[in-house]
Amino acid sequence: MKPSLLTSLTIAAVAIATQAQSTNPPNNSYRYQLPLQLALDASLEAIRVCTANGYQVTATVVDMDGVTQVELRGDNATVHTQESSYEKAYGVVTLGPMFHFDTSGKFYELTKTNPYAPRLATVSHVMALPGAVAFMKDGKIVAALGVGGAPGGDKDEVCAQAGVKKVADQLSR
Repeated sequence: MKPSLLTSLTIAAVAIATQAQSTNPPNNSYRYQLPLQLALDASLEAIRVCTANGYQVTATVVDMDGVTQVELRGDNATVHTQESSYEKAYGVVTLGPMFHFDTSGKFYELTKTNPYAPRLATVSHVMALPGAVAFMKDGKIVAALGVGGAPGGDKDEVCAQAGVKKVADQLSR
């Protein structure tokens, strides 16, 4: 009896996976889960700083996988702020470790100086504008806080920096 196409594809996939496992060392990737309270405290601080300056913003924390952990929409923040805060943070978490940036402002600068970097800004859910800052632990990006809604990403990034700074000393525990 001749194997079906699905069976052949399954066998091929298993063979490729087995070969990859035998030729690559085990993945000992660094993993860290930002505690919820720290993500919440950082987000609230970012919104507080922006609100004190008259900006209505949303603050979003994404984890190492780019999954939203906390999203807080400040009073009177527009619907667009959710998307921009997420996409700035997502860009830092997913691209920052590979391209050596820890803020979306540095990513934005990279897109102006590296001829290949602007293409990265077209990746789904990535926004190359200032406004997100990485949470660092043991020299590695473990999450990011993105802020959207101020009249300029540079202002968003100041708020995000304030949020991350508020909890930075607690990341080493």
